[in-house]
Amino acid sequence: MQQPEEQARSRIDQLLRDAGWMIQDRSDFDRQAALGVAVREFHLPAGYCDYLLFIDGKAAGVIEAKKAGVTLSGVAEQSAKYVAQLPEHLARWEQRLVYHYESTGDETFFCNLRDPKPRSRRVFAFHRPETLHEWLRQSETLRARLRQMPPLETQGLRDCQIEAIEGLEKSLAEDRLRALIQLATGSGKTFTACSFSYRLIRHAGARRILFLVERNNLGDQTLKEFQNFQPVGAANRFNDTYIVQHLHGHHIDPDAKVVITTIQRLYAMLRGNPLDEADEEASAFEQWEGEQGEPLPLGYNPEIPIETFDFIITDECHRSIYGLWRQVLEYFDASLIGLTATPSKHTLGFFNQNLVAEYPYERSVVDGVNVGYEIYRIRTRVTEEGGKVEPGDVGYQVPVRDRRTRQMRYETLDEEFEYTGKELDRSVVNPNQIRTVLQTYRERVFTELFPERTGEWLPKTLIFAKDDNHAEEIVHAVREVFGEGNDFAKKITYRNNGEDPKALIKAFRVDPMPRVAVTVDMVATGTDIKPV
Repeated sequence: MQQPEEQARSRIDQLLRDAGWMIQDRSDFDRQAALGVAVREFHLPAGYCDYLLFIDGKAAGVIEAKKAGVTLSGVAEQSAKYVAQLPEHLARWEQRLVYHYESTGDETFFCNLRDPKPRSRRVFAFHRPETLHEWLRQSETLRARLRQMPPLETQGLRDCQIEAIEGLEKSLAEDRLRALIQLATGSGKTFTACSFSYRLIRHAGARRILFLVERNNLGDQTLKEFQNFQPVGAANRFNDTYIVQHLHGHHIDPDAKVVITTIQRLYAMLRGNPLDEADEEASAFEQWEGEQGEPLPLGYNPEIPIETFDFIITDECHRSIYGLWRQVLEYFDASLIGLTATPSKHTLGFFNQNLVAEYPYERSVVDGVNVGYEIYRIRTRVTEEGGKVEPGDVGYQVPVRDRRTRQMRYETLDEEFEYTGKELDRSVVNPNQIRTVLQTYRERVFTELFPERTGEWLPKTLIFAKDDNHAEEIVHAVREVFGEGNDFAKKITYRNNGEDPKALIKAFRVDPMPRVAVTVDMVATGTDIKPV
């Protein structure tokens, strides 16, 4: 049976092999055998190091291995001894070893001594030798370049966007790996992201940026923003200079500077699993939870190394991305930049409370960026309190619908049945409650809500349902209550069988029909529909 130290070495060996390193014993030492060679138990003036890393035949780094459970912050001092002292005859990239890792096989820390203020950071696995080789040939590291960004050209930018970009760049210059930007919906979050992405690529030399969206239709919208973005002072649009890829398969274009995808597709790619595009139209929270709240399992994928992206932007993703999905974000050795209109405590905690810019909705209304809103509440007794089938109704035939197949059958109640307001429209549907709300809206929309309108056209109306089955019930009720045909009300969810959700969203945005859209979360924050 292996000892804990041996188990750690076995895991480290596997991680190194997966990342493309050749592992050698000291007796078999051949530094030219591969681009990246990791030599076990190499003797240095300070003692035997666990692994000495050679890149293109020259010593470049060291790995200090410890058994599982050992805390690694103090181990960095042990690595530093090896880094500082090298034999005179040893071929090396610099006078000291540039890279050092501390690892138990389960947990790994990495430090690049060429950074302005070298600081160990947690990484999912080891970097590929090709990547470390490329970094060695650069005159400065990414973190050094982030400290030398030119002043921001503010022409065409709102004050809130200027604050966001300058706040982010200040945070990155301080080597803070997570930053959160709060910009009210409608204030131009994606345009701001295009602006700072261009600066990170153009001036900081970022190799590739990942832009995560919650649903595929938001990815289409983001792609258009990047394609149409014209950097201040540049002769060409962003898309004419850099490749922007919206992932629909499992292949990342090696020349792409910006890659747009959903967390669902990224997870499937890392697992090596296929993914239907229809699965990207649902909320990550709605369809992709782990068992009993457990984080989704993830291992190292040699096809997608941890250094694939330098920066990851998360745009209006559900807060579950920072819980059940967080290991997908933490897989990459990248700085994380969050964009949100309404940060929750959970989100703030994930970004280490590093809120670099704050532009709330109230300020956007004062600035004239957004319009104010009013709340018109329609209450029903069933909505507030729930309901029950009275004792005198026992024996009544109750319709029961299969949520998966939607097949209807009838069951006889043999006892009183009660349900709460929270169960309404989830496990229990009360069609009369839906009709009551819709009838109230129809009767008062032109008398109390929009008295200045002629009443010829119902204002574009967006209704949020609790799930796809609830949305189906609402669509049929809307058509019935308003006395209109199928084109008047449409369901826009990821389960739109026979109709393209993207085409329906476009029609809702620009065409006379439909007047009413019923969705779960496919048409939500980030989807630009000005009439609503």
